[in-house]
Amino acid sequence: MNEKIIGIRVKQLREKTGLSQAKLAKALGEVSQPVIAWYETGDCFPSYPVLIKIADYFNVSTDYLLGRTDNLVLYVQAESGDKVDDFIELCFDPKTQANARLKEILRKMMEENRKE
Repeated sequence: MNEKIIGIRVKQLREKTGLSQAKLAKALGEVSQPVIAWYETGDCFPSYPVLIKIADYFNVSTDYLLGRTDNLVLYVQAESGDKVDDFIELCFDPKTQANARLKEILRKMMEENRKE
């Protein structure tokens, strides 16, 4: 395992969302900007509660932050139609022939699950 993976991923997520280290620190509420910098350089690691806050903030799994998976998508709550549609769009490669059919089946299954 790459020991600096947490820092690499935090930095990628932070930059992807256009946040400064200071804004991320403020959003997390438990760490300062220099601590975010230390995470990103691998000089220190977030505590378990902070790791969870980072994962929740960016809506990724702790497994993603720890490098155990490369899958960014954690889960989608079936209550929100827009989020479900966003999730479905991420699931399937648009170049496949079954793309539209698979998406429709998944939407129907999730709708049925909401009704139960």
